[in-house]
Order: sequence, then structure tokens, then C-alpha cells
Amino acid sequence: MPQEPKKRHSRARQGKRRAAIKLTVRETVLCSNCQTPVLPHTICRNCGFYKGKEVINMAKKKKPGEEKSASGGTENTA
Repeated sequence: MPQEPKKRHSRARQGKRRAAIKLTVRETVLCSNCQTPVLPHTICRNCGFYKGKEVINMAKKKKPGEEKSASGGTENTA
């Protein structure tokens, strides 16, 4: 059978226990190429560089919606 508490804990004691359970802010470093904050040991999402070398060519990568809006697709002019 599982153990059950014999007496009730006070709210202060409960608060002391829960004070240690908290979220922490993630540490960031500046990208060596574009100076935007990135997580350490990860590729920069802004420029695609890691440790001063280009890993992903961001010029090729475009969002699917960008090429449609640039071509002037369907615009309603009345």
C-alpha cells in the first residue's frame, strides 16, 4: 500500500517547496556573422552560419508565400 501523509503541510511549507520549481531563461550568444542572438551550438536561423562558416544557403531558402506575392498573382482591383 502506498504511503499517505500523516499530517497536513502548511501553505508556507508548500510555498517553500514550490519556490525551487521554476523556469530558467535560456542562455544565448551572438551570431558571429549577423550579430543576432542564437542558442549556443546551433545554426543561426537568420543567416545560416555556424562557427563562421555558411552551413545553409539562406538565399535559396524562401517561404512558399513569398514567391506568389512577389509575382503579383491575384490582386483585386476595382
